[in-house]
Parts: sequence; C-alpha cells; structure tokens
Amino acid sequence: MKNYLYKEIDNAPLIIFRIFFGFLLACETWGAILTGWVKANFIDVQFTYSHIGMDWLQPLPGYGMYFYFAVMGIMGIMVMLGYKYRWSMGLFTIMWSGVYFMQKTSYNNHYYLLVLICLVMFLLPANRYAAIDAKQNPSIKKLTMPAWCSLVMVAQVAIVYFYATVAKFYPDWLDGTFTRNLLNRSTSGAFHDFAMQEWFYLFIAYAGIAFDMLIIPLLLYKRTRTIALVASLIFHLFNSITLEIGIFPFFALTFVVFFYPPERMRRLFFKNKPQVTDYGTTTEKRSTLLYFFIPYIIIQLLLPIRHHFIKGDVLWTEEGHRLSWRMMLRSRGGYTYFKVVNKANNQIIPYHMRDKATPKQIASMRTKPDMIWQTAQRIKKEFAATGLNVAVYADTRVSINGAPLKKLIDEDTDLAAAEWDYFFHNDWIILYDDEGKRID
Repeated sequence: MKNYLYKEIDNAPLIIFRIFFGFLLACETWGAILTGWVKANFIDVQFTYSHIGMDWLQPLPGYGMYFYFAVMGIMGIMVMLGYKYRWSMGLFTIMWSGVYFMQKTSYNNHYYLLVLICLVMFLLPANRYAAIDAKQNPSIKKLTMPAWCSLVMVAQVAIVYFYATVAKFYPDWLDGTFTRNLLNRSTSGAFHDFAMQEWFYLFIAYAGIAFDMLIIPLLLYKRTRTIALVASLIFHLFNSITLEIGIFPFFALTFVVFFYPPERMRRLFFKNKPQVTDYGTTTEKRSTLLYFFIPYIIIQLLLPIRHHFIKGDVLWTEEGHRLSWRMMLRSRGGYTYFKVVNKANNQIIPYHMRDKATPKQIASMRTKPDMIWQTAQRIKKEFAATGLNVAVYADTRVSINGAPLKKLIDEDTDLAAAEWDYFFHNDWIILYDDEGKRID
C-alpha cells in the first residue's frame, strides 16, 4: 500500500480537473451575480444568518458583495489557467469559505463540498502542466504526481455518496413520500401528471438509492466504468433540469477523470503531452499526505455520524444535519411566532419579523432550531441596545415531508437566555417517540 500511494502516475487527471474546476468556479460566482442570488442573499438583507459562532461574518456594505463575487470569478479563471495558482486557489478558498459560513438561508451541501475541494486542490500540485505558472517557471513543470493525489479525490467523493446512500434509508424516502413531494413542487404541465404516478416517483426514489450506492464501485471496476459514466450523465443532467441546482451536476461529473487510467486521460485531453516511460516512486509531499490528508479523511468519515451520538432524530431536530451529506432528503414546513417580553414589567412587546428579514430568510428560519435560536439572540441584542432586558419565546410548529404539524420548540423556554450546545441535544427542542407522543 505504501509503495502504491507514493507511486508516480501521469498527472493528466489532476490537470484536466483543475481546468474544469476553475471554469466551474467562475460560472458559480459570476452566475450568482447574474441570477440575482447575490442580491437576494447579501444585498437585499439587513443581516445574514451566519453559522453559529460566526455572527461577526456579515456582508460587505452597499454593493460590496458584487465586487466580492466578481473577484472570486476572476480567481476561478486564474485557477483554470494555472496562473499564480497557490495564490488564486488559496484566495478563492478563503473567500468561498466566507460565503459559506456567512449565510445559511440558502444552505446547500454542494457549497460545503466546494469548500472541501477548494482546500484539497490548494494542497495538490495542479499547476505543474498546462499552466501559465509552469510556462513562466519551467522548474516546476512535471508530467507526474503521486498516486495518492488521485486517491484523495476518489476517497472524498466516495464518502459523499456513501453517506448520501445511508441517509436515504428512512420511511419517507422508501415509500416515495419525499420524491413525490419534490416532483410535485419541481415539475409542471404534462410531465407533472406523469411524475405523480406512483410507479414513477417510487422509481426515482429507488434509482436515487441505487445510484448513490453503486456509482463508486461501478466507476472503480474497469468493465462497468463507461456504463457508470453514462448513468452519471443521465442522473446529473436530470437533476440539473428538474432541480436547478447550479453547477453541482457538472461539478460531480468532473470527478470521473480520477477513475479512468491516467494514461487514458492524457491521450484524451492532452494529445501532445509526452508519455512517461519510467514512473518510479516519489518522496515528494509525503508529509502533506501523512499530516493533513490522512487526518482529513478520518474527520470526513466521522463528521457524518455525529448525529447518532446526539439525542433525538436528526430528521426532526436538525442537530448534526449539516456536514453529513444528508442531501435532498426532506422538506420542512411550518411557522414560528416570537413573543418578546419586557422583563422589567412582564409587558409583551410586539415584534414583526417581516420588518427585519426577507421572506426567504423567514421561510428558512421558521423550521430550523439553530436559526430560531439565533433570531432570539438577535432580538435580545436589538432591545438591549435601547436599554430593555427582554425574554424571547418561540411558538413553533413544524411538519416534515407534509406530515401533521408538531410543536418544535418549548414555548416556556426563554431562548434569549438559552445556550446553544454545539455537540449535544438542546433540551428546549421537543422530542417525540415513534408514536408521536412528546418525550419529557
């Protein structure tokens, strides 16, 4: 295994991935401006729901976020061209991480994956060929890379698909409830009538499980690799058309280059690239593998299972949901009303969220415990600035996948005084048993 990890292989897969990746980064960031995503999430808001502990991370004032995303697009093109690669890839990683941690209103697992791959690519030798850096500085030019560079990418995408598979084994997925609801919202016209047939939405549900479960083994096996590629094209293009999830379908497809023999990628994409006759092994970047990537992979294996050590069903509590590849898995509906009480005289103070947050922010916040708690903390600070010490209570009812509404937050808990537990269950989130009875 040690000899295999350090064996030199043609670096064509990494080079072509860098080119695709940089182009998609530019499409993602410039597209976010053109489609109004930046405006809706960073310009037309008074504040953003940052990840807890990062409330200090707020958008640039005025139209600053347009400039921010424009710069990221430029960094993406520089990555694609391999120009000042470490600097451009590093800056994009920091800036995109800022976008990710700055807002949860449009939270998406794909954005998290983008953070991870940016970090991985920053540490890989992706500017050694077909790069401006290599032309300007021939001493860094190289035709090979250690085999572990490809294996890291394969391991990362395998982890994503594995946990995406495991997460689907719950009743509302297995009986087609979620896929029926999803197709009901995302389709129209004659196709909507077709999609609402039981056999079709059940087919989509089980095809989703089969794809996530089998795609990596099929890509790893030579005889089924091309079949898996065709299946990937159909699966991701279908998702792109019906779900409108930006670059992710194309981003996911780019990982395929790491599953094919490097020599084949060289012949396909770099016909003029010299063929290496004696690969051998390398000692280059061994410390990067040992001290960063092995711990990194271990952390990636552990993060998605942390919700099993937190009391309650993650589908209901959301505790441990993020960073666990629970993708396109459930829909949450419901409402939240806040009651603000002046502690000095127990007087109820009217408070209207629609004056403070956009409809999109309210729709995202009203069913998620962490965002409800953050809202209570914001309300507390808002009134403290006027000299009032207030308690904040939440009346919250939530439905999962169209099920009957149930109370999510303990109405008697002052959320302004409550603490947020990062690692364990927050007792003010109400739990229910399998029969739907409240657990006290």
